[in-house]
Amino acid sequence: MATAAASLALAAGASTTAFAAQTHHAPPAPKPTVVLVHGAWADSSSWSGVVKRLQADGYPVTAPANPLRGLGSDSSYLADYLRTIKGPIVLVGHSYGGAVITDAATGNSQVKALVYVAAFAPDKGESTADLVGRFPGSHLSDDPGAPLPTALNPVPFTQADGSTGTDLYIKAGKYRDVFLSNRVSPAQAAELAATQRPVSAQAVGEPSGTPAWKTIPSWYLVADDDHTIPPAAERAMAARAHAHTVEVDGPHALAVTDPYAVTRLVEQAAATR
Repeated sequence: MATAAASLALAAGASTTAFAAQTHHAPPAPKPTVVLVHGAWADSSSWSGVVKRLQADGYPVTAPANPLRGLGSDSSYLADYLRTIKGPIVLVGHSYGGAVITDAATGNSQVKALVYVAAFAPDKGESTADLVGRFPGSHLSDDPGAPLPTALNPVPFTQADGSTGTDLYIKAGKYRDVFLSNRVSPAQAAELAATQRPVSAQAVGEPSGTPAWKTIPSWYLVADDDHTIPPAAERAMAARAHAHTVEVDGPHALAVTDPYAVTRLVEQAAATR
């Protein structure tokens, strides 16, 4: 009897061990690094609500400063930055930052997904100025014939080569309407307007290079109440890129007013294999 019991115990132990071996799963693959690229008239802090949500969900996140000096140089800067990151990348761009990620990700096999948040997704040879002017609805100017959009304030500066460049700021009195569609309090809008980073006139007029969205899967968050980039332009760019598209009733600065919607789309892109 003792021998039979021992044999049964050994058999049960072996069976348990075999079952455990069969049910053992490999640890999940590490999550991709999410790189958030801001656009004109904002800075990296505009992503704060998105950053804390992504970090809470276990994503490595970084939001590098976008120089806003020229599309070619800004894209080269970001491309160099991306090469310092190990593993897969989900690259997210807002506004002009979308044009930057479009050029910077081209040829980088680590970038697994592009996410455009109320952003430019230009084709080769297009500038952000071209795309804004192609569709009605932007509040950047109330005079189509004006040499400079009427909501912008030009500020000259001396460039490294000694020539004069021009920085473009949204006028303080226009910022709440143009950038935020009056969706935040006047006090919050005034604070954001005071801390905005300008974009150079060269950057918004410079043509794009070979677009990464032709070879990398993309996602697009359309802001239905965008007063900066016309929503019709956003829908057209998303359709052209064959992007997975979601629409939100919000202003241009979606990361400020609806960080949850932005986070949700980024995580959808990150989860796609």
